[in-house]
Amino acid sequence: MKKTLATIASAFIMITSMSAFAIEKSSPLKHAASATAVSDYLQATTRGTTTQEDLFADSFAYSNTANGDSFDKKAYTDFLKAHQAIQFDCETSYTILDETGKTCIAKATMKFDNFTRVDYITLQQGGDGWKVSKVVTSYAK
Repeated sequence: MKKTLATIASAFIMITSMSAFAIEKSSPLKHAASATAVSDYLQATTRGTTTQEDLFADSFAYSNTANGDSFDKKAYTDFLKAHQAIQFDCETSYTILDETGKTCIAKATMKFDNFTRVDYITLQQGGDGWKVSKVVTSYAK
């Protein structure tokens, strides 16, 4: 009986100590370049790929200069999830306008047949890698 209790106690200690060394789940963007985060953002918005919520900072803000709409992280990611697998018929490109320290500003252009959508994307680098913190959308003919 003592041997059984000792075995059970040993097993319990091993299991609890193993959980203390469990690998923490990290963001897939943790070690990625800022350009990767911009590319992932474009894939989510124009190709309908499943967006990773860890792509967006908790303080994320989206604004549309054409109609004055603005959304927070939850509303924007819910919108992207609702439009998953819907692809825009447009040509996309982006340019990193400036990257200094832990801040990056990029310009993404989506050319449709009748208009062009331009997103100005602000990214911040933290412990989990680059995250999109702000997007301002404008349109041109």
